[in-house]
Amino acid sequence: MTAQIISGVKISEEIRAELAEKVKTIRAKGITPGLAVILVGEDPASVSYVTGKAKAAEEIGVHEETFRMSASTTEAELLNKIASLNKDTKFHGILVQLPLPKQIDEKKVINAIDPAKDVDAFHPVNVGKMLIGEPDFMPATPSGIVELLMRSGNDPSGKHVVICGRSNIVGKPIMAMLVQKVKGGNATVTVTHTGTKDLTNFTRQADILIAATGIPQMIKGDMVKPGVVVIDVGVNRVEDATKKSGFRLVGDVDFEAIKEKAKAITPVPGGVGPMTITMLMVSTVRAAEKQLKAK
Repeated sequence: MTAQIISGVKISEEIRAELAEKVKTIRAKGITPGLAVILVGEDPASVSYVTGKAKAAEEIGVHEETFRMSASTTEAELLNKIASLNKDTKFHGILVQLPLPKQIDEKKVINAIDPAKDVDAFHPVNVGKMLIGEPDFMPATPSGIVELLMRSGNDPSGKHVVICGRSNIVGKPIMAMLVQKVKGGNATVTVTHTGTKDLTNFTRQADILIAATGIPQMIKGDMVKPGVVVIDVGVNRVEDATKKSGFRLVGDVDFEAIKEKAKAITPVPGGVGPMTITMLMVSTVRAAEKQLKAK
């Protein structure tokens, strides 16, 4: 058995085409969805990610502005900028690119964003709404995972989903989303982490395995059962002398071994990654739609 490859590139393109049509409708009614992105410092990965957001916004017709601040920016300066953007009606979504320099408390920054503009869904208000099944916004990577499952014909309803990882960005929110009694949820969910004893005992039970450990190729072929669906969230650099760059990207699962056993699997790169920016755009458009309805 060779696994179905779940292409995040292809599914992301489908969603962006749908969003572009939605944006045309919203703009025809006098509102242009707007996204404000704040970038503090010049972390290469963050710069690349922010550039990708700007391109995606342009592609679907969202007005995007990136506000660049130096790495020496104080916490007070950043909070003042957020307060200003909270009041700016041009922007329906505000995103502060993480990580932030050490002198800035990330929790304070997240809490400062107006929950109605928190398209990353990191604010405690939005986390709470998601947990009780009444979300305004969904976090980008977890909602991208749900779209990958549903659009590839791998509905999690009634399935046993095992999540490897309990981060606030992926593990916990995808758990909260998948247990809801809604389309794209209704799964039985097990969360494993660094305190889990005999990890393989759990991963072998998975109908759907979501790997978000941050450890390169941690999940080996003998750790999954035949017919499993694997969503690999990891993006890790490993040394590779055959590459001009000196490295290659791998996920948190041993792709070559597992693809021979799995029913379906996401590649790295080209799986979950492309979905994250796309789902951020989904939230931005949703925020604009909410303003339109309020009018």
